[in-house]
Amino acid sequence: MILRQLFLPPLQSLPPPLCVTALWTNGGAALRRHLSTDSPAPKPVIGQESVEVLGRSYPRDDFTNVTPSVLAKVGRNLHNQSHHPLWLIKERIKAHFYSAYIGRWGNPLFSVHDNLSPVVTMEQNFDSLLIPPDHPSRKRGDNYYLNRATMLRAHTSAHQKELVRSGLDAFLLAGDVYRRDEIDASHYPVFHQMEGVRLFSNHELFSKVQDGEDLSLFEVGGRRSPEKQERHTLEAVKLLEFDLKLTLTKLVTHLFGEDLEVRWVDCYFPFTHPSFEMEVRFQGDWMEVLGCGVMEQELLNSAGAENKLGWAFGLGLERLAMVLYRIPDIRLFWSRDERFLQQFRVPDVQQHVCFQPLSKYPPLHNDISFWLPENNESFTENDFYELVRSVGGDLVEKVSLVDEFTHPKTGRRSQCYRIIYRHMEQTLTQHEVRLVHEKIERRAESELGVQGRY
Repeated sequence: MILRQLFLPPLQSLPPPLCVTALWTNGGAALRRHLSTDSPAPKPVIGQESVEVLGRSYPRDDFTNVTPSVLAKVGRNLHNQSHHPLWLIKERIKAHFYSAYIGRWGNPLFSVHDNLSPVVTMEQNFDSLLIPPDHPSRKRGDNYYLNRATMLRAHTSAHQKELVRSGLDAFLLAGDVYRRDEIDASHYPVFHQMEGVRLFSNHELFSKVQDGEDLSLFEVGGRRSPEKQERHTLEAVKLLEFDLKLTLTKLVTHLFGEDLEVRWVDCYFPFTHPSFEMEVRFQGDWMEVLGCGVMEQELLNSAGAENKLGWAFGLGLERLAMVLYRIPDIRLFWSRDERFLQQFRVPDVQQHVCFQPLSKYPPLHNDISFWLPENNESFTENDFYELVRSVGGDLVEKVSLVDEFTHPKTGRRSQCYRIIYRHMEQTLTQHEVRLVHEKIERRAESELGVQGRY
């Protein structure tokens, strides 16, 4: 899901994590019961005229802004690497749905799709989800574009329409998503989402209700209200909302424990109405864990499911793993250090795991100050964060704006950022950091048009 406006709540201001015992590629392959692969992906290449990703070439244009460091993550598929912490969370959720929801023939009700290509069209990522053309989530500064027509998905919901159109009524979808964002211990340009969709026919929704044959999903001449969409009957929406909240309450109590306090907050998403966020009481504070709602009927109609109603939810795997396994820094998920990985090689995915921190290497910080271009609109903070990531990679732990100044006579603005460097596996020297920092200074001037004050 895209940024704060969509299903996934931001991973900010989490309480200190504690060990806890125990928001969608194409083709026929998407219809299999379970999709996963460990085969290596072709190495991405950014050329003068094109970008090559996952064995396909995409022409570059003025919208191309994907970077080598981000493309290098495409195909890693951490959520499909056996015994990776993100894989453990995914498998725990999958196992819960497999055991709790059984179809009429004794097979799992929900199919699972976890290997769909992260390269999607603008139509898939935005238009198919009814996201308006002027919605801020479309901004070039917030996404990774291969060109004006193609991008790295910003949410797994990009596959929702195609899966519904294929005839699926209940499915889970997991995958890597890509967003340009700030830099700190809980934000990374690549993270992983898992979401679920469930559709109901008139019979399926009302079959257990007394006199349910007299009830209907739809009404003619209805009006949109805070409680429902214009085409839906109120009784259908209330029953669907009850099923959605019951399903998700069972899921989080399965993950966090039976004594968990849960509350629901009304909110807004472009592709569901009504919409809700679930918060859980964790270490004395309320924490957002997922977003959900009743799917917009226009979305279902466009996918060929005009005679059904549905709900959808989306959650972040890193958020859950950081809390449940006490992982303090999101960069650790990309570590190849055996001291990290071996802690999650457990015989049972339901087994309690509490991450034991690696040696904490000391941080080093350097400040960078510069005058912004005279045309301030040509500079965005996300552009600077992306430049820092492309140069410093995972050596950079955090970037924060520490000072701003406007010249009283010229009106020119300057900003000062503090960059904290910390290697996850060894001690850095100031000389090593300075070489990286100087490269950031040079590239900021040449690529962003700023004027250094150092």
